Amino acid sequence: MKYESQGIAKMYFIAAIALFVGQILFGVTMGLQYVLGDFLFPEIPFNVARMVHTNLLIVWLLFGFMGSAYFLVPEESERELYAPWLAKIMFWIFLVAGALTILGYLLVPYATLAEMTMNDLLPTMGREFLEQPTITKIGIVIVALSFLFNIGMTILTGKKTVITLVLLTGLTGLAVFFLFSFYVPDNLVLDKYFWWFVVHLWVEGVWELILASFLAYVLIKVTGVDREVIEKWLYIIIAMALISGLVGTGHHFFWIGTPDYWQWLGSIFSALEPIPFFMMTLFAFNVVNKRRRDHANKAAVLWALGTAVMAFLGAGVWGFLHTLAPVNYYTHGTQITAAHGHMAFYGAYVMVVLTMISYSMPIMRGQKAANESAQALEMKAFWLMTISMVLITLFLTGAGILQVYLQRYSEAPLSFLVVQDKLAIFYWLREIAGLAFLAGLLLYIYSFFAKGKEVGNIEAVAS
Repeated sequence: MKYESQGIAKMYFIAAIALFVGQILFGVTMGLQYVLGDFLFPEIPFNVARMVHTNLLIVWLLFGFMGSAYFLVPEESERELYAPWLAKIMFWIFLVAGALTILGYLLVPYATLAEMTMNDLLPTMGREFLEQPTITKIGIVIVALSFLFNIGMTILTGKKTVITLVLLTGLTGLAVFFLFSFYVPDNLVLDKYFWWFVVHLWVEGVWELILASFLAYVLIKVTGVDREVIEKWLYIIIAMALISGLVGTGHHFFWIGTPDYWQWLGSIFSALEPIPFFMMTLFAFNVVNKRRRDHANKAAVLWALGTAVMAFLGAGVWGFLHTLAPVNYYTHGTQITAAHGHMAFYGAYVMVVLTMISYSMPIMRGQKAANESAQALEMKAFWLMTISMVLITLFLTGAGILQVYLQRYSEAPLSFLVVQDKLAIFYWLREIAGLAFLAGLLLYIYSFFAKGKEVGNIEAVAS
């Protein structure tokens, strides 16, 4: 580790992984509630489990992004973090606020939680993925702005690289677009229109810049390929991501009462969205093939390549499957949407955070890379988690295709609940795959504690 303040990333990564486990536990719980409707009812109703599952996903990924940035930026900027004390304070504020919010979901009826947090003064609650009480949202803004200030000042007062400037652009967009969560119009069409300014412009816009910068950083470190080569790829990828992603927001506007032109704009530009992910896949494999050295951290290389492939499949291919308006007319809101969402989030964002953790954690522990036994376990965990997620996606896709046919396309459409009964076999298979994913995650965590033959200490790490 070149700079002492990089070590702050460790506390963020530990919190991220702990929250990740919580997210998967609630995901497995929900999966069981699909087929055993009374499971844990009334203690944890399905709507509460879903709220916790999705909120934990967002919170732990933000912890992962912050930890990754705190490790990457000092090294790229060639200076210590601007305010390490601020990063530590914001960590505890974010963690406590997040934990209290989750406990609020679980222990208090949602309407009561809204009253307790004085939601009536500035109503922002009740929107999917943005269920957080207003006071929590304000806390998120404070944490995000403090984080942005800390990272921004480190970059602006140190050496500037393409990676840090792309990262700073993405993080600025993350903070700015979250502000739309405070705008809740009375008109439902306007509400849904601007709701996507947070949800879509995060995951299909500015988060892609964050993803690309992290991936480029790790590939530079593990391959030794010239920075100029990687930076050229990075410029092209982020340009395509922004061009397609910003206007591609329109694929969410098809059926909410917006003008017809969104069917054309949304279909055309969102059809272009797989291109940057395909370019990312070519980029990653091209760079690894041209590597000047075989880095000792083979697990990090595997995660990096896996990120590129799974992001292309989940966000690109599965996104394209139902993004055109004539197709989306039938598939909108079905299990096909869930299939896309699971693989896209895992491939694009979960895996890139795990890539950063895989690369940086051994360095923060004074090693060039994890020992051979630990890496072997970590790579087994990679395959178990990734194959499980592919199976989850395939089972949900099968359920979605059958759902579309029985519920929306056939000459004698069946009701929603009748169709759900007919999909039970897919849900059971999805649950089994979900348990396998949980096993993979636990194996991944165990790999950090495995003893074995060391591959070299930190002094051996190439600059």
